[in-house]
Amino acid sequence: MDNLTDLAAALVALGCPKEKSAEMAAQLDKRARQLADQKDRTYEEALAHLLNLMKQGWAAKDKGF
Repeated sequence: MDNLTDLAAALVALGCPKEKSAEMAAQLDKRARQLADQKDRTYEEALAHLLNLMKQGWAAKDKGF
């Protein structure tokens, strides 16, 4: 992701409420940078991991779990 606007748009596409997408994008960006440092991963790998977890969470919520 090049910037938080792109990340927010990706979150909306995955099911994030649009009104929360900018705040969530900033939090996700920060956490991805932390994970990249802690786990010796690239930022992109950490971000992809977190996006996958969020996608799974929203899918489960949609199914009523």
